[in-house]
Amino acid sequence: MNTASLDKGLPEDLLDQMSMAQVRAMVSELLKANEELKELNGKLSDARTKLIQSEKLASIGQLAAGVAHEINNPIGFIFSNFGTLEKYLQDLFQMLSAYEQAESELGNSPVAGRLRALYKELEIEYLKDDIPSLMSESRDGIQRVRKIVQDLKDFSRVDARQEWEWASLHNGIDSTLNIVNNEIKYKADVVKLYGELPEVQCLSSELNQVFMNLLVNAAHAIGTERGTITIRTGVSGPDVWVEVADTGCGIAPENLGRIFDPFFTTKAVGQGTGLGLSLSYGIVQKHGGQMTVASQPGEGTTFRVKVPISQPVQT
Repeated sequence: MNTASLDKGLPEDLLDQMSMAQVRAMVSELLKANEELKELNGKLSDARTKLIQSEKLASIGQLAAGVAHEINNPIGFIFSNFGTLEKYLQDLFQMLSAYEQAESELGNSPVAGRLRALYKELEIEYLKDDIPSLMSESRDGIQRVRKIVQDLKDFSRVDARQEWEWASLHNGIDSTLNIVNNEIKYKADVVKLYGELPEVQCLSSELNQVFMNLLVNAAHAIGTERGTITIRTGVSGPDVWVEVADTGCGIAPENLGRIFDPFFTTKAVGQGTGLGLSLSYGIVQKHGGQMTVASQPGEGTTFRVKVPISQPVQT
């Protein structure tokens, strides 16, 4: 029997049933593929979250040497000042001991003359002025150490569970500037043109991570000649915005479209992971905001971050 006669011998409803079976098989395959895609998407989301945390820890680790340098400076002059203070105190004790031995002989006696000579030799009047100054410098050094440590805590929020909160972006930027100071101070002057900003409902430590990436990248973009990093802030309707502009080398036009792609970097091998801007872009999107970039080769780069003042009410 040939194929044509076989087709003529089959009922039309059987052909329809065969078509429906094929459709069901296709739908089943699509549903299975969809479930696999959902599972893969969940794994990718978890991996991305871990990447954000690992990048944050890696960035803090890279800056640890700079933070230690900033801490060592005030500690160094505190130790130096206290060493001098110890010598001053020894001199004062020597003078006091002489006074105690000659207390009953004060007057115009030779002992009194020697005491007066010793008083001048040890510059007691000078010590009276210098000791308070040393104590003040030491106190300032301790306060600097405390400020650096506090800024590090504010940056990472290691002492608090990360939650959406109302926070000052200016405080976050200032804390981050202190943390990355060692990366910037030898290469650029920082100009802060702050506008009037309300507090913003945000994940403050994650936005601080964004600011850190932008500031460090700005410093790295500046060549051997000292440059300028300008930070501007303002309000635009329901949003606030932060701009970080540098006078560095700029970004080639063909790279602008890829600047936020994961693992894309224009830095030399071993100097960048290509994750900083990508993760920063994701953090800004997570806040319902936008991150844009404008650049001209040889003229510098400006990154603009815009986030809403308040987050939508969760239902």
